[in-house]
Amino acid sequence: MLKPLLLSILLLSASACAEETQRALPMPQQDVPASDANQTAVFAGGCFWGMQGVFQHVRGVKFVTAGYSGGAASTARYNVVEWGNTGHAEAVRITYDPHQVSYGTLLRVFFSVMDPTELNRQGPDEGPQYRSEVFAADPAQARVASAYIAQLTATRVFSRPIATRVSSLSGFYPAEDYHQDYLIKHPDAPYIVVNDQPKIEKLRALYPAVYSARAITMARR
Repeated sequence: MLKPLLLSILLLSASACAEETQRALPMPQQDVPASDANQTAVFAGGCFWGMQGVFQHVRGVKFVTAGYSGGAASTARYNVVEWGNTGHAEAVRITYDPHQVSYGTLLRVFFSVMDPTELNRQGPDEGPQYRSEVFAADPAQARVASAYIAQLTATRVFSRPIATRVSSLSGFYPAEDYHQDYLIKHPDAPYIVVNDQPKIEKLRALYPAVYSARAITMARR
């Protein structure tokens, strides 16, 4: 059981992070055209447990993999990435049906459930491995993501500058098996209750048309 003082610190940190994103965001003015095949998106927004858990509840998403992006294949291991000097960020790769959910909608959810104004951290987690970053798979994704950040900045949706970066995807490396579906497997873990369950509730409350009560787990692939 989490000690009361530590639980209070986690709750305050989660509350502070949530202050920036309590309202629905506007849809991106640009979007990636739909193709006949499934598409992928790679986002980093803090601990991948919560990011995976959120997008597993988005309609049109086929599966979500927790992993590492931004560094080399040789350092894509949790016990190395956690030191914060590999270039990797904890990230998720989202495979989705573009005829059911668009890349722009995924971006909208992403910027709603984490705090894009925090630099090299999210909530209680600090270090560049917890940064927020959009890893664009192609120029179209990069253009749409950059335009959305500019749109949110111009409309002053957030009270502080957006720190989220947009970069080209150079590789994605799935995390160890014990990280996959972590939120689903450990829904009562104190970290999950304080930091990640509220993200899923925010998705449900802000975007009910996008929210799916049934999570798409890695086991159902």
